[in-house]
Amino acid sequence: MNIALIGASGRVGSRILAELSNRGHTVTAIARDPARVASLPGVTAIAGDIEATEALAELVKGHDLVISSVLFSASDANKLIAAVKASGVRRYYVVGGAGGLEVAPGKMLLDTPEFPEIYKVEAQAGVDFLDKLKAEDTLNWTFLAPSAVFEPGERTGRFRLGKDQLLANENGSNISFEDFAVALVDEIETPTHVRQRFTVGY
Repeated sequence: MNIALIGASGRVGSRILAELSNRGHTVTAIARDPARVASLPGVTAIAGDIEATEALAELVKGHDLVISSVLFSASDANKLIAAVKASGVRRYYVVGGAGGLEVAPGKMLLDTPEFPEIYKVEAQAGVDFLDKLKAEDTLNWTFLAPSAVFEPGERTGRFRLGKDQLLANENGSNISFEDFAVALVDEIETPTHVRQRFTVGY
């Protein structure tokens, strides 16, 4: 497929980029500094500003789908969604956050006493982004939320998928950037969560 990836040089975006390239997709890798984008087969790095809605819409126009892998607290949900809509691309995939996942009926991870204060602004912005997507009636969006501990690791290809509840095992709630990328690209290639949030964990 021909894919536009916003935030391609980031910690998560770079893993998604590698997974897409390894599977033979053609990727327009959009970053503030394209020099920081890995040089990989099928990848074209270009400069893009997530605040410039019209310019961003032009960059992603003509692709089969758009992925955004940017911090919620450092971006404007309205501008990102507007850019994708203006481009005419209908498939939109968002790298989500764990904060909005449920740990008990009606109780989000974000609302638990042990949730780190330092991550609350980002987590709430992710919840708000998902709410905006749910109000959309034109985009075929998918929001993939990671587990609570989301960090670099191995690409094992072995994980579980869930829906709106935080996944955990005897080692806690964890997923590597690399396996998150596998789950996201699996979903892109075989869509099963259209207009839904889902989550991935060990």
